[in-house]
Amino acid sequence: MADITRRLGWCHLRSAPTAHIRHHRRGRLAHDGPGLSFWYRPLTAALSEVPVNDRELAMAFHARTSDFQDVTVQATVTYRISDPAEAAARLDFSIDPDTGAWRGAPLEQIATLLTETAQQHTLDVLARTALAEALVDGAAAVRDRVATGLAAEPRLPATGIDVVAVRVVAIRPEAEVERALRTPAREQIQQEADRATYERRAVAVERERAIAENELASQIELARREEQLVEQRGTNARREAEENAAADKVRAEAEAARKVRLARAEAEAAREVGAARAESQAAWLRVHGEVDAATLHALTATRLAENLPRIDSLTLSPDVLTDLIGRFGRIGREPRA
Repeated sequence: MADITRRLGWCHLRSAPTAHIRHHRRGRLAHDGPGLSFWYRPLTAALSEVPVNDRELAMAFHARTSDFQDVTVQATVTYRISDPAEAAARLDFSIDPDTGAWRGAPLEQIATLLTETAQQHTLDVLARTALAEALVDGAAAVRDRVATGLAAEPRLPATGIDVVAVRVVAIRPEAEVERALRTPAREQIQQEADRATYERRAVAVERERAIAENELASQIELARREEQLVEQRGTNARREAEENAAADKVRAEAEAARKVRLARAEAEAAREVGAARAESQAAWLRVHGEVDAATLHALTATRLAENLPRIDSLTLSPDVLTDLIGRFGRIGREPRA
């Protein structure tokens, strides 16, 4: 929209570079071109503002395929006004001299023209196309047909409109039909997922079986080694017992030999001691046989006195004392041999 300011009964218009301004004064063209800026009197001015930039027109409409299925077509048409004079002559692009607002709705008229033309060609294409084919290749076919149809539409060049590009965004069926069409693919995907799950489970079972076999093999090997260990321990114990028995035998034999030698030595010592004692006894007997009886009695009394307990005092009766004196007197008087 043009920028208009008022000063003392005059108005100043300033337009954008993408807006083509046509100023008629008293039926004659005073200003014509994009991005103009000028003063004018509102009472004598007739102004038109035609946009010359590229504009995007989004459209959506329903169509029916050859198998009687409703689809929704979403498309976008890019157009521009290449001949502002023709467009201003065919459509109402006039603006209010005081506010700069359009008096009519020219862009809506252009949108209606483009939408109806595109819809006509789209319906013509989809009416001979099945739903599955329309969903797969319909977008390209509709785009080409709409672009060709808009280029051949005679009203567009007569209005000064050029179509720059046509894009078909989507062709969508009804929600129920779309869910039905998705079902086979979903089932196939689910089957693939199930097969992957089964394969994964099979691999897991196989791995578990391999692990169990490895554990069993490890247990068997461990048991075999334990058996070898038990056998080795038995062998070692048997060898140790044999070695201990041999050592005990050696120790017993040594002890027996030592005891025999000790017994022999003791016997020999006993014999020597006996012989010595016998010789001593014989010598003792010889000595005692050679001495007289009084000497033997004296020795006997002496030995008896040595072995008697200690006597601190002795009391003798007169009879015993007389008897003893008499006996000792007889002993003293006996002749010696």
